[in-house]
Amino acid sequence: MSTAVIETDAPAAAGGTGVNPWLIAILVALASFMEVLDTTIANVALPYIAGGMGVSEDEASWVVTTYLVANAIILTASSYLAKTFGRKPFFLISLGLFTLSSLLCGNAPNLNALLLFRILQGVGGGGMVPVAQSILADSFPPAKRGQAFALFGVAVVVAPVVGPTLGGWLSDNISWQWCFLVNVPVGVFAMAMIALVLREPKTWRSCWTAAWRMTGSARPSSSRSRSFALSHSC
Repeated sequence: MSTAVIETDAPAAAGGTGVNPWLIAILVALASFMEVLDTTIANVALPYIAGGMGVSEDEASWVVTTYLVANAIILTASSYLAKTFGRKPFFLISLGLFTLSSLLCGNAPNLNALLLFRILQGVGGGGMVPVAQSILADSFPPAKRGQAFALFGVAVVVAPVVGPTLGGWLSDNISWQWCFLVNVPVGVFAMAMIALVLREPKTWRSCWTAAWRMTGSARPSSSRSRSFALSHSC
């Protein structure tokens, strides 16, 4: 797709349904904030996790490591998965898995279960940040994308700073489980709102389908006409 086509479709993606693009920006930034927050929120809770589960602090440190490793692995595959399942479904699946695994982490009976749930949480969280940026790019016209990415940047930069403070306060005053359970109400709210307001753009596969229909032929000799149809259908 050409740059001109992307710029033409961007305002329609946000305004086609009458939804304020800033609402979409706030929602995806909130989801990304929770994902990045979990990279640091458990750091100061490790002594509490170790004491509560009867393990050493070295063993409890795997709670942080497993999340980061799973997060990094799924991050590299997020582009392919978003194209395969669709951007909105993939974002909602990732957010749903992140929220569900956060609930499971808060109710884990032992360290092995907690590590498994943290891996699932990392898998769910790893796909959200890159897709969130793609959603922002399509939701705003080019002139306002800088402001949208500034909001997103603030959320991503502030989250790891807030994480240790919030994690320490929750562990001291409530319990270490709430370092994970705090994600659940926010995740459910973000899922419900994003499912309502976010419009799925055309996928590359649907663009090719439209191009074939416009040309009316599947012969190799019509490649130039298909390219023209593809650029106008997407």
